[in-house]
Amino acid sequence: MKFKLLIFDWDGTLMDSEARIVDCVRAAVDDLGLDCPSNDAIRNIIGLGLREAIDTLFPGADDELHHNVVSRYRYHFLGGNETPSSLFDGAREVIETLAQQDYLLAVATGKGRQGLDQVLEATALGEYFHITRCADETFSKPHPEMLEQILDRLGVEPHEALMIGDTEYDLEMASNAGTHSLGVTYGVHSQERLLRHKPLDCLHDVSAIPKWLESQIKQ
Repeated sequence: MKFKLLIFDWDGTLMDSEARIVDCVRAAVDDLGLDCPSNDAIRNIIGLGLREAIDTLFPGADDELHHNVVSRYRYHFLGGNETPSSLFDGAREVIETLAQQDYLLAVATGKGRQGLDQVLEATALGEYFHITRCADETFSKPHPEMLEQILDRLGVEPHEALMIGDTEYDLEMASNAGTHSLGVTYGVHSQERLLRHKPLDCLHDVSAIPKWLESQIKQ
C-alpha cells in the first residue's frame, strides 16, 4: 500500500454543500444589514475557517463583527436553513471501500466541530474515520497544524499520507505539512487553481479515487 492514511476534506470533496454554505453566509450578512459579497466571493472562501473566511470577505473586520457573523451563520447552518446538502454520488461507497481495504481514514475540514459532528451523524459516516480535525480546534487551512495533529495521533509519517481536497487551501496545507495531495475538480476551485500546488493528480469524480489508488500501488 503506497499510502497508509487518506485525509479527506469534507465540503466540496465528500459533500455537495456549496449552495447551503452560500445561502447561510448571505442570510447571516443580511441579518446584520451588511453589504453582501457576491456568490463567487463566498464560494472562494469555502474551505477556510470562519474567522479567516470573514477576514477575506470583510477586510479589517473587528472582533464584534467576527462574533456577529459567526453567530448568525451558525444559527442558519445548524438549523435555520433548509437548503439541502448531500454526499456526492458514490462518496459513501468510496469511504466504505477504502475502509475495507484497511486504509486509515481522516477528515480535515474548515467546518467547526459542531457542524462536522452534525453531518457525520446525519450521513452515518463517522464510524469510518479514525480521527477528524476542524478549523475551530487548530489553525485554519492552509496552515499545516490540522494535518500535523492527525499524523501525530495516528503515528503516520508525512510521506505515507495523502490529502484529498477540492480547494487550493487543502493542497497548500498538504504541501506545508509535507504530505502528498490529490485534487478533485467537482468542488469549488478550478483545476487550474489546484494544479498550481502540484497535486499528484486531479480527478473529476469521487468514484474514481479507489481505482486511482490502485494505480499508485502498481507504480
